[in-house]
Amino acid sequence: MLVDTHCHLGDSRFDPDLNDVVSRARAAGVGHLVVIADSADATDRAITLARRFDLSATSGVHPHEASSWSADVEARIVAALEDPLVVAVGETGLDYHYDHSPRDVQRRVFEAQLAIAAEHGIPVVVHAREADDDMAAIITEMGQHVPALVLHSFSSGPAVFEAGMSIGAYFGFSGMVTFKNWKQTDQVAACPAERLLIETDAPYLAPVPHRGKRNEPAYVTHVAERVAELRGILREEVGALTTTNAERCFGARVAQP
Repeated sequence: MLVDTHCHLGDSRFDPDLNDVVSRARAAGVGHLVVIADSADATDRAITLARRFDLSATSGVHPHEASSWSADVEARIVAALEDPLVVAVGETGLDYHYDHSPRDVQRRVFEAQLAIAAEHGIPVVVHAREADDDMAAIITEMGQHVPALVLHSFSSGPAVFEAGMSIGAYFGFSGMVTFKNWKQTDQVAACPAERLLIETDAPYLAPVPHRGKRNEPAYVTHVAERVAELRGILREEVGALTTTNAERCFGARVAQP
């Protein structure tokens, strides 16, 4: 089977046909989904969906929402980690493309969530966009203290790639690897086999041949096919490899169909 290690199933774009979205994923051989949170409220919804469909969830605040961080939000993020369905902190990180939250606030909130993950011995899912220098510095300093760090939908430059390699990070590749303008094929090939993950980031970044439409977890099959092509291995090998890696990273429940 395949594991979609990063999807935003709580997004309102899935509300009209959520049951069908999950059914299509399972019919496509996607045995498990990790439902990603990006705020305290989204954490609650991710857990609700994980319970409803027997999936996994995360608990965290996205850099876009970093300005919402408060003692109350932090308490809610930490409290959610007690739920056995929650397998990681995040997604957290840095996004200097949109700057929806001030950069200094993003860094502070990112570091706070890395500290939470380290304290609670739980993986952390990291969003990185156009913040390579700060991202590389922070994960080099703090990433080694968490049990696992996932650089999701990886598209950063060599500084972040090398920083991730230095701390044994996992690299999640999304539908971007199918785009004609994808230039970082060498990163897919260079990623250590035991650190390779696949994801959709649904409803964003739909892969070819669905580009421009709403993405959904079933489409992780296209990511697996392209990753297999870039690494010169069979699609079935990618499935087995990335499912094993997802289980090692997030725990045994993600390998249960």
